[in-house]
Amino acid sequence: MLYYLLYEKLFPFVSPFRVFRYTTFRTAFASLTALFLCIALGPWLIAKLREFQIGQYIREEGPKSHQKKAGTPTMGGVLIVISIVIPTLLWADLRQFYVWIALFSLLTYAAIGFLDDYSKVTRKQNLGLSGRRKFLLQVLVAFALASVLLVLKVRGLYTTNMNVPFLKQWHPDLLIHAFLMHPVLYPLAFIPFFLFVAFVVVGASNAVNLTDGLDGLAIGLMVIASGALTVLTYAGGHAELANYLQLERNAHTSELTVFCGSMTGASLGFLWYNAHPAEIFMGDVGSLSLGGAMAVIAVLVKQEILLIFIGGVFVIEAVSVILQVASFKLRGVRIFKMAPLHHHFEAMGWQESKIIARFWICGLVLALFALTTLKLR
Repeated sequence: MLYYLLYEKLFPFVSPFRVFRYTTFRTAFASLTALFLCIALGPWLIAKLREFQIGQYIREEGPKSHQKKAGTPTMGGVLIVISIVIPTLLWADLRQFYVWIALFSLLTYAAIGFLDDYSKVTRKQNLGLSGRRKFLLQVLVAFALASVLLVLKVRGLYTTNMNVPFLKQWHPDLLIHAFLMHPVLYPLAFIPFFLFVAFVVVGASNAVNLTDGLDGLAIGLMVIASGALTVLTYAGGHAELANYLQLERNAHTSELTVFCGSMTGASLGFLWYNAHPAEIFMGDVGSLSLGGAMAVIAVLVKQEILLIFIGGVFVIEAVSVILQVASFKLRGVRIFKMAPLHHHFEAMGWQESKIIARFWICGLVLALFALTTLKLR
């Protein structure tokens, strides 16, 4: 909105406004807007949540040390979403449809998380939507996103080919081209793409949700992940950088840099109140929306494989839960003292603040490694 007003309309009359044409300038201002908006609205939201008695319910099987956190205001993800949406609407070029896809993913997964959190509050226990119902809603949204991307592919605005780190010449297609030539089998050609998008988006959304178990852990890792995605979206949309790094340039991804900058700023702002000891929790409305948005950005810029490293700690946390459940069901033996992995280290006697700091360090190292692969091709 401000891009259109200050650059498109006022630049011919006020020459210094030319600065608003630069993505880097608007991304910086979007980050700062999100940061200060989140910090400014934080006390008001915390007070309102306390007033309406919207507090966290702690599961009984969790660490005993967490019982003292019961009653801490939750659903703080509403603050994160507001602090991402408003700066994006202000500073991005809203004529770019990729921005609307990112906003759609953020808001729809936030809605699913809101339903889950609201259900917990009304039931007064740590049981929200059933796992099956929540998973179904997540998959349906992912399929809707995949459908939109296929429409864009038909118009030449998106590609279903993947980028593979270290292999610049190999770009496997997620469509089965042999089926595209057969009228009966034609619909089956799109199944791999739908399944892949659902796996990436739903998996990332739930991975962030599982990681959100210690004060500031998940949101601190989101600062790192969204910062790395800001670099990726800018490089992919910049002609010279994309050529230098031998990336497939897509000019439409450039405005996603503003969205990622907003996500970074909002995450930093929320960390102000979520740092140990937390004054507010993000809840599912925050973790599901952030994870979903992070994954959709990776899908749009064709860096789905790099997402494994950008969100490396999220992946490790999710895998620890999968291994724990599978091992217990198949062998009756637990691999970890408790899952997700951060609870395992708590059970070993590590202090919460030390676990958080060390996981942040691991997340930063993995994100930096992901960025180095852009040149190692």
